[in-house]
Amino acid sequence: MADDEVALMRQLHEEHAVGLWHHCLRLTGGDHGRSEDLVQETLLRAWRQRSVLDRPPAAVRAWLFTVSRNLLIDEWRRRRSRSELSVADVPESDPDDRTDALLQAWVVEEAVTKLSPEHRAVLLECYYRGHPVAEAARQLGIPEGTVKSRTHYALRALRLALEEMGVSA
Repeated sequence: MADDEVALMRQLHEEHAVGLWHHCLRLTGGDHGRSEDLVQETLLRAWRQRSVLDRPPAAVRAWLFTVSRNLLIDEWRRRRSRSELSVADVPESDPDDRTDALLQAWVVEEAVTKLSPEHRAVLLECYYRGHPVAEAARQLGIPEGTVKSRTHYALRALRLALEEMGVSA
């Protein structure tokens, strides 16, 4: 590598590696090894796409964070596709076996934790407790229209969170 290329890579690393590593650490749930791998691969992608580095620092940082997130999603999808079974491989289930329902509940519970507190509250009132909109509005102390719109956006956010977890409808 030429000296100017080494300097550019060193500058890229100095400006973004620590913040990117913390971002990756959050994405991986604290897995230091995976975070380091994501940072390395992300910086390598930036190196290959040097035109990105001509952007303002905030835009470069946003690009790096997006690339690292996409790399993690791709990794997760690859692992998932390798471990999927065909329908023929799945044995007949016992009608008394509640394993699928329990696993589904855990997945939904995890996805709900990714929602804002306002969205969680409205889903709790309307779906979990089964309250009609008027009662949910009274319980939450907000207008009925707000309950309706929050429910709409909460369900969209929940669908997105489930999709990011690899669950499809």
